[in-house]
Amino acid sequence: MAEKYNLVGISGSLRRDSYSTAILLTLVEAVADRATTAIADIGSLPHYNADLDTDAPPDEVRRLKDQIARADGLIVVSAEFNHGIPGVLKNAIDWASRPVFKSPLRDKPVLIITESPAFTGGVRAQYQLREAFASALARPVPTPEIVIGTVQSKVAGGRLTDRAAIDFAAAAIATLFHEIDQLHRATTA
Repeated sequence: MAEKYNLVGISGSLRRDSYSTAILLTLVEAVADRATTAIADIGSLPHYNADLDTDAPPDEVRRLKDQIARADGLIVVSAEFNHGIPGVLKNAIDWASRPVFKSPLRDKPVLIITESPAFTGGVRAQYQLREAFASALARPVPTPEIVIGTVQSKVAGGRLTDRAAIDFAAAAIATLFHEIDQLHRATTA
């Protein structure tokens, strides 16, 4: 594998003081010695519209697809809204999943983390994200589900502060790196 992994981080929340973004930034900092991570701006994407899904898509869409195509893997951290995936994140997945069977998500390892103020930590969104990425032919990383419940008590100053949650997520990132290495070996053999 390369000297450093090239990752894309996606937060499923646009809120300025987003818990998802705080978790993502904490993890990006925790693996900075092993990975370079670009944070995708999904808030600027237009709503998915097949009429715009052409060989010359909107610039924001092209930028997202290019980031994903260049990445070795993704880290996606999302809240759960109304027992499901936030619309802005589903929109980003829909854009990135095109063209069908040739999208930049195809065979891309994806680590999924969810959070919620509820003790359940976004388990329903976790499931929906796994389904959406699998149907886009991405490779959700096979780890125990990373769900961070009662997140409001585990984030301060724009960062995740709960040591157990950080350690659990860091172990999952090690699995993401392992999946990237396996995929790299398989494609270069």
